[in-house]
Amino acid sequence: MLTSTTYPAATDSSASGAGGRGIVSRLVLAGLLTGVTDGLFSSVLSVAFYHSTVTRLFQGVASTLLGPSALAGGAQTAAVGALMHFGVAFGCSAVFLVLHDRSSRVRELAGSRNGVIKAAAVFGPLVWVVMSLVVIPLLLHRPPAITVRWWVQLLGHVPFVGVPIVWAIGRRGPTSKAGA
Repeated sequence: MLTSTTYPAATDSSASGAGGRGIVSRLVLAGLLTGVTDGLFSSVLSVAFYHSTVTRLFQGVASTLLGPSALAGGAQTAAVGALMHFGVAFGCSAVFLVLHDRSSRVRELAGSRNGVIKAAAVFGPLVWVVMSLVVIPLLLHRPPAITVRWWVQLLGHVPFVGVPIVWAIGRRGPTSKAGA
């Protein structure tokens, strides 16, 4: 369980009281925003540019755990894929929350002028690189394909993954109080 004892920086008033943004509320906000924005981004790409469907997109997500049969599983496997998508969004948000609350350098970066964009430009693509080059290949037992779609996802992870995570987690008041 995430407590102020585990994450001392979260004990300042801007994180837990005055701003109404405790650890759990920041994580929930980040996970939901990221799941929705990245899901919409991927859905638009799938339908408008890749001539596929949203159902097929999330079946593809589910297939990383359930195998190729998920692609024929209809709405049920698409729902599993959507849940997996939000699980990853919450997991990545939790990673950034820990980094943010334990590292003064990350807090300073996120709290600097244009800091949300700066931190998102690092963290968003990092999420994509880890997922596409490590996690997914381990689950599928095959190497990744670095194509134009891969690069689109890399760049898209700045505004559609990095920004919502950094913005939601970093909403805690002045950085000078963080960790004080």
